Amino acid sequence: MKQLTIQSSRHSYPVVMEAGLRFRLNRWLKKEYSSILVVTDDHVAERYLQDVLDSLGAENIFSYIVPAGEASKSIEQYDRLQTKAIESGLDRKSLLVALGGGVIGDLGGFVAATFMRGIDYIQIPTTILAHDSSVGGKVAINHELGKNLIGCFYPPAAVLYDTETLESLPYQEVRSGYAEILKEGLISNSSLVEELWTLSLKGISSFQLENHLEAGIKVKADIVEADEKEAGVRKYLNLGHTLGHALESTLGYGKVTHGEAVANGLLFAFHVSEDVNQHQLPFSELHGWMKKNEYPIINIEEANIPKIIKSMKSDKKSVSGRIQMVLLNKVGEPTVQNLDDSSVEAYMRTYIERMKKL
Repeated sequence: MKQLTIQSSRHSYPVVMEAGLRFRLNRWLKKEYSSILVVTDDHVAERYLQDVLDSLGAENIFSYIVPAGEASKSIEQYDRLQTKAIESGLDRKSLLVALGGGVIGDLGGFVAATFMRGIDYIQIPTTILAHDSSVGGKVAINHELGKNLIGCFYPPAAVLYDTETLESLPYQEVRSGYAEILKEGLISNSSLVEELWTLSLKGISSFQLENHLEAGIKVKADIVEADEKEAGVRKYLNLGHTLGHALESTLGYGKVTHGEAVANGLLFAFHVSEDVNQHQLPFSELHGWMKKNEYPIINIEEANIPKIIKSMKSDKKSVSGRIQMVLLNKVGEPTVQNLDDSSVEAYMRTYIERMKKL
């Protein structure tokens, strides 16, 4: 078992990683709850919902299943979940359990944060990608004009990571999750980056995966403890996300995974960083790593540049109409730059030309 403790302004909470943890959930409930609502999606429900319901063993326990995919992070599903909570008789001493990947964690966490002005919730992540989203207390739903625009900061009571659930992940979800682990390495752990460059994601062992998850969570934990509300260094966790979120929005949620979009966003951030900071970054290494591990390389059409820029400006990180990007001086040394539309457009055009030559 691996365990870390995260300190938030509201309370501290454990992040626990252990095989088979879904069968031993009761030991991590630190108080008696009047009722429990388990939220999951239709893919995860088939495999793990009954295990979790049996493990919790509460009398007043309910479940709600949403369709799998990013499209469920919507105001419609949020409303249906609130209705389910009300009709099930949940009160301020109830618990919500988010069983699934980042979509379920964000959606369920936002419901918990706003139901009766806030009830406890527990994250039970079932994807690699969710190692990032489950820690730090960011909860949100999407708007058609941008990703995660409606949400708040609301830390969980616990993050309980059953690593056995990762063994059933399709390969697309493995590479999606590893884009976030790479991002965490790029902002503060150069040795992790060097290890990942040589890694074939189709050949990782359970031992390697647990170590990489632990390394990524430690990076995230250190940053969110220093800056819970994203006033300073927490912004560095958005490396690759400015373009990544815009690609998800403009392509249509679910067309590419979050991690696939972020990986492409990292490439673009490297490209911009090299010009702004006049320092070479491992652009070719990142591109080669993506190709080796079968990430989709998203071709940006020149005709779509205005639409992508509009989406980037709608991002919650934009400041006074300028696009805020996290860049790198070098691996392990992130910085934040505010760019105007014309600069971003110029960088996109040179990026398109650079990618054509690869």
